[in-house]
Amino acid sequence: MSSFVDFLKGSYNEFRHKVEWPKWTDLQSSTIVVTIATVILALFTFGVDELFSKAISNIIGMLINLFN
Repeated sequence: MSSFVDFLKGSYNEFRHKVEWPKWTDLQSSTIVVTIATVILALFTFGVDELFSKAISNIIGMLINLFN
C-alpha cells in the first residue's frame, strides 16, 4: 500500500514541478485551429452524405421505373 502512496506522491510532484504546461495563448490558438478543422470536416461530411443520398435515391428511382 505504501508503494501506491509513493507512486501518487511522485506523480503529483512530477505534474506539479517537472511538466511544462502550455501557455494560455497557445491553448487559445490550438482551440481555434481545432474548431475550424472540425467545422470544415463536418461540412465536408455533410456534403458527401447529401451527394451519396441523392445518387442512391436517383439509382433506386431509375431501377423502380425500369421494372414498372
